[in-house]
Amino acid sequence: MNQTKIGNYRWTICALLFFATTVNYLDRQVLSLLKPTLEEQFGWSNSDYADIAAIFQFTYAISMLFAGRFVDKLGTKWGYGIAIVIWSIGAIIHAYSISIGTGIASVLTTFGIAALPVSILGFMFSRAVLAIGESGNFPAAIKATAEYHPKKERSFATGIFNSGANVGAILAPITVPWIAEHWGWERAFELVGAIGFLWLFFWLFFYESPEKQKRLSAAELAYINSDEDEVADKANVDKVSWFKLLSYRQTWAFTFGKFMTDGVWWFFLFWLPGYLKDQYGMTGSDIMLPLTVLYSMTMIGSIGGGWLPKYFADKGYAVYDGRMKAMFLIALFPLVVLLAQPLGHYSFWIPVVLIGVGASAHQAWSANIFTTVSDMFPKRAIGSVVGIGGMAGGIGGVLVTKVGGWIFDNYANKGISESFAKFNELGNSSFINQITSMDLASKYGDKVNLNIMALSKLPVEVADKLKAIDANMFTQLLEIQKPLVQSNMTVAYTIMFAFCAVAYLIAWSVMKLLVPKYKKITDL
Repeated sequence: MNQTKIGNYRWTICALLFFATTVNYLDRQVLSLLKPTLEEQFGWSNSDYADIAAIFQFTYAISMLFAGRFVDKLGTKWGYGIAIVIWSIGAIIHAYSISIGTGIASVLTTFGIAALPVSILGFMFSRAVLAIGESGNFPAAIKATAEYHPKKERSFATGIFNSGANVGAILAPITVPWIAEHWGWERAFELVGAIGFLWLFFWLFFYESPEKQKRLSAAELAYINSDEDEVADKANVDKVSWFKLLSYRQTWAFTFGKFMTDGVWWFFLFWLPGYLKDQYGMTGSDIMLPLTVLYSMTMIGSIGGGWLPKYFADKGYAVYDGRMKAMFLIALFPLVVLLAQPLGHYSFWIPVVLIGVGASAHQAWSANIFTTVSDMFPKRAIGSVVGIGGMAGGIGGVLVTKVGGWIFDNYANKGISESFAKFNELGNSSFINQITSMDLASKYGDKVNLNIMALSKLPVEVADKLKAIDANMFTQLLEIQKPLVQSNMTVAYTIMFAFCAVAYLIAWSVMKLLVPKYKKITDL
């Protein structure tokens, strides 16, 4: 069929999905890029940061379960529109986290509930609002893709819009550190968050369901609806029970695949700025170029991963067989992340490139695992199934984040303890005893414990207090502590990278075991 005569309006919709996903990841990544700055300003430990990141992932996970149902019920146009309004508001209010946290702490104190530090409470609240809105992005985007593309185009279209995650991840390190350095971290949240409202205008203007879309030619509508097995499903609008969906192995295959692998991507997204600081002392605009290069690499994986199953289909493979073969090959690439730490002492560029390969493989994997849903389920159930899998992916992300924070703090604490022991051996025990017995707090009232917080991460006002006691002693202890903490953190990141490397092969093996052969769901 002649592509010119068919028309290409469906790719306009794909472009809108691409830009929405770009905005989604821009908003999501601002906090991680500001982590090195905020942890010093507020005195956060790795576990504190993990709690803030985990509340996003946990809320996202629960919301994903309902977001799919919400989009299925309300329709793609308004479901997506409401989602981006909520997440844009959530992104902006991060700038007011201290005021929000103070208010929440006051309410909790009134009821006799011991509150967390105000900075943590405020950022937790803001992340939760962001998560509720952002949970609607992928259910709505996958549903819109299924509405506007026949099956043979869906993995490619999904790869294109999913590459918006990479563009967002690229644009964030280019813009956020610069905005924070010149205008303050609050403006970074406000300016990036406001972009979603601009996208909303174009979405409401250009999007309509294919049957109502006046800009769509009859030939293109017929092409979109060319999958005969889906024609009957259009008239069937009955609700699909979650319990019914959970009775299918296909649902569990997608769900387990998301559970095992989503946390890897979120680990890379949320912890890489901290990794560059912990291992290479890079902060602020220093991280712009390496993170831009790393996330630029992921665009290749997103679009290439969507193309790879088509390559196998052209070779004569059945759709499911070709997709699973492609996903197996993709699952091998993250193994290179195992070399990131052993070779990282040569240059920070080596782990940046190797992690970039792993992150690129995730995006290739993501383009295909989403498409397995539209391959096997009727259109009216896609949002709900994606929501179930997204919830599982969010829970997996919570576990990876919390375990990561715990591992990082334990190894960092080991380095801190070793530095104190070594300093004591030099006859400086009185200084150690004096500073560790002090009641220290940031200017926001957050408690600071020197036994679990490295001197290099102290808020400025706390560091100044210690220097006032004996600046020379402080500097000596700092110089002893830095390499000890860094060497222990090297081990901690090696452990986390090992999981990231093997997660995809584990996921693929279980998915293949659950659904060894393609089977279309026809009894919903």
